[in-house]
Amino acid sequence: MDYYVTFWNLENLFDIEHSPRRTEKLQRAIGSDVKGWGPIELDSKLEQLNRIIVQLNAGNGPDILGVCEVENAHVLNLLIDKMGVLNRNYALVHDDSDDRRGIDVAFIYDADLFTIEEENGEPKVFDHFVLRRTATRDILQVNFLTTHSQGQQRLVLIANHWPSRSGGQYESNGYRQIAGETLSYFHQRIREVHGDDTPVLAMGDFNDEPFNESLTRFALALRSRARVVRGRIPYFLNLMWPLMDYGTASFYFGNQPNMLDQFLANENMLKQNSTINVVMDSVRIEQFPEMVKSGAYGVPKAFGGMGKTIDLNGFSDHYPISVTLRES
Repeated sequence: MDYYVTFWNLENLFDIEHSPRRTEKLQRAIGSDVKGWGPIELDSKLEQLNRIIVQLNAGNGPDILGVCEVENAHVLNLLIDKMGVLNRNYALVHDDSDDRRGIDVAFIYDADLFTIEEENGEPKVFDHFVLRRTATRDILQVNFLTTHSQGQQRLVLIANHWPSRSGGQYESNGYRQIAGETLSYFHQRIREVHGDDTPVLAMGDFNDEPFNESLTRFALALRSRARVVRGRIPYFLNLMWPLMDYGTASFYFGNQPNMLDQFLANENMLKQNSTINVVMDSVRIEQFPEMVKSGAYGVPKAFGGMGKTIDLNGFSDHYPISVTLRES
């Protein structure tokens, strides 16, 4: 059984300007940014996102879609409504974090293929706080169970949206290193609690490249498959390295390519006897023609908003990334 997993930074998918679902504190923080962002603009944004989502997985839609840069569950449920054209039983796991701009991470998943593991009647969904002086997005861990096999295989997914490079890449380095250390710590705890054979896939917008220390030294995400599989330390394999060799990117700053969106797989998704494997060479950047700006660089066509000019023909300033998993 194959599973198609996608991650996408949806670029400022915010609720409407005067949303009753927004706290007064958050309204003060972002009020000027959402000025003029009404139901028409939000619906147009959702339509554009759905135009791409319904093309994923050869037109079948993703089995799991990890997302970030969304304000609340309401806008994601509106997106799921749009995804209804796929005739799939999509459900939502959303993390309402304390981020100062109110942006969160979440998973949309096919509830016919996956359930969420429970303990004492409560779903195993964990918010791992990244500690810093100003609030930032949490790291969201969900313990999924596959429904395909009688034994219901556990698959742990971790969604990330690490602190941005605003204020300068090097000045903000420490924040992403803290996030990397947090991810690595909870990866180790997952293995201690559930066993060393637990498959774990981390994904997200890490706001750093695969070669940056926040990923290599702190998250322990490496390029060498052999070191990940044979090492005693709980490493990840960064699945984006083969794409880096071709100069592709998920995000562009100016016209400079950046691989900020990544999949990290632990050793239990790489061994031949693993219950759930990454299909090697299945990782891709979903770059449909209508998403690309004209020109030589391949820059994604952003939708805008949040103080930026809106392009109703745009989508997001990030490309989605996808990978195929195979359950034995």
